Amino acid sequence: MNKPVYYLSIDQGGHASRAIVFDQHANITCQSECYIETQTPKPGWVEHHPEQLLNATFQAIQSCLHTLGADKQYIKAAGLATQRSSIVCWNRNNGATLSPIISWQDQRQAKWLQQFQQNSAFIHNKTGLFLSPHYGASNIRWCLDNINAVKQAQQNQQLVIGPVASFLAYHLIRQHPLLVDPANASRTLLWNIKTQNWDKELLQLFGISEDILPSCQTSKGSFGHLNIDNLDIPMTVISGDQSAALFAWGTPKPQTIYINIGTGAFVQRPITDIQTSQKLLTSLAYTDGTYDCYSLEGTVNGAARALQWFAEKFAIKTIEKQVLDCLKKKLTPPLFINTISGLGSPDWQTEIKPHFIGAGSIEAMLMAVIESICFLIQRNLDEMEKTSSKPDNIVISGGLSTLDKICQQIADLSGTQVIRPQEHEATATGLAYLIAELPQNWPGANQSKTFTPDNNPPIKQRYQQWSAALNKIIADNT
Repeated sequence: MNKPVYYLSIDQGGHASRAIVFDQHANITCQSECYIETQTPKPGWVEHHPEQLLNATFQAIQSCLHTLGADKQYIKAAGLATQRSSIVCWNRNNGATLSPIISWQDQRQAKWLQQFQQNSAFIHNKTGLFLSPHYGASNIRWCLDNINAVKQAQQNQQLVIGPVASFLAYHLIRQHPLLVDPANASRTLLWNIKTQNWDKELLQLFGISEDILPSCQTSKGSFGHLNIDNLDIPMTVISGDQSAALFAWGTPKPQTIYINIGTGAFVQRPITDIQTSQKLLTSLAYTDGTYDCYSLEGTVNGAARALQWFAEKFAIKTIEKQVLDCLKKKLTPPLFINTISGLGSPDWQTEIKPHFIGAGSIEAMLMAVIESICFLIQRNLDEMEKTSSKPDNIVISGGLSTLDKICQQIADLSGTQVIRPQEHEATATGLAYLIAELPQNWPGANQSKTFTPDNNPPIKQRYQQWSAALNKIIADNT
């Protein structure tokens, strides 16, 4: 009898740590999830507690392995995917944390970053990114300037500052490596997409020393072994959540646009080489030293986070139920200028406050928030078509993709067929594909639901009204 082969995906997201074991046919064998808290100690500040996040990750892995039982010996390899852009400080000698995890949603350094506006083209050319407080450099600088324990550790040559992926790798892997993969390094504004290493000019620009950063590696490698249950499981892939999600259904196709909707929404189109855009990001999603996968990427900061904001604003305890009830009704909503956590691509604005245009009931306003997520996605699709041909289809995944109305609205607005695979845990599935070394027999988006574009004048008209209103607000703000 053939022995089973399993792959362990560790997926650290904005609300939970997940561990999912896949077999060689991409079937989920077992999974576990542990929630983490998000703190907002001041307006615009978004943080996680590093020990809680680390403990949740260990607990999720151990719970999953316990379910697997004796078969855990057949786990061939593991991989780690995390939210990109979130950073944390720790002691390189003993692993003690020296700061909170500052989330990618955090905007505390937005005004500080404005002093570098004249360098924006220079930064974009080197990194593929735009000047934004969501990327790590400004928060690294904040920690260096404001946290005494960080200052002391730097003086003692014990400081490491890096993405959450680097922090987790240090603690999860028995050998305690100090390393960073391209997907996470690239979200610091300090990493050069062409040389695939820390950039000395960018480090000098932001006043950050390279010796406090983890060393740059490829996405795949021999990173060490998991420090779990005395097992000898090699960690072979480290990546970002959205970068891994791109591979959930096999090697990404250039004629397909991939949308993953979680805390934020991310719109990616695979490209074979570095291709800069005036308003979209250029990302290196994966490299193993021989194969590079780049993507043009649009980012929406306020997806599920916008629904969470609405729940907090109106003291709604069961926002998921309210959303489901709302989607069953025919409502004419007002417009919502969704700048939750700032406007991402293609507008890159941090100062505009979220607000409604027009009045309505709580349900109508909630519908406006839901529509604004679709509108922001479509705004990125519009921008993407300026540099690329119209896609053959859109593949959609993530928690909010389970809502049919969101999928249908994106299809109607874009005029493009939207495919929703049965398995919407795209990050963990894509990570498993990479751990399995890109097998040719990996199932594609076969079992799926298709949303065909309908002629939907009301939603298209509201999108035009929303776009005009947003354009005016941006013009008045600049």
